[in-house]
Amino acid sequence: MSTTINRTAGTDVTLDTDTVDIVAVLEAEAATSARAARAKLTWTLEGDDEWIANYGGYFGGTVDKRDGRYIASDTFGLVVGGFSSLEDAQTALAGHLHVMLPSVIRPVA
Repeated sequence: MSTTINRTAGTDVTLDTDTVDIVAVLEAEAATSARAARAKLTWTLEGDDEWIANYGGYFGGTVDKRDGRYIASDTFGLVVGGFSSLEDAQTALAGHLHVMLPSVIRPVA
């Protein structure tokens, strides 16, 4: 069984049932987690219009500028959303990563 998500940009994303279940479990665990600490997030500009996220030492995803919009995609390549500013896209991806990768913690100083 699979679930199809219709995107406004005209692309469809199909997720199998196992993936949908894993995402639901991760979201539930993140929602009930008392841990407020976030992993360290750094950005590297790659080329003219692509920012690469490093989330706690791991690839966290990208923000690409396309047609005047900033498109944030997570570590799995799934689009988080399209935004009018770089800051909004980076903020949205940071929040998404905190929910999707709750076991990644900030390094000990």
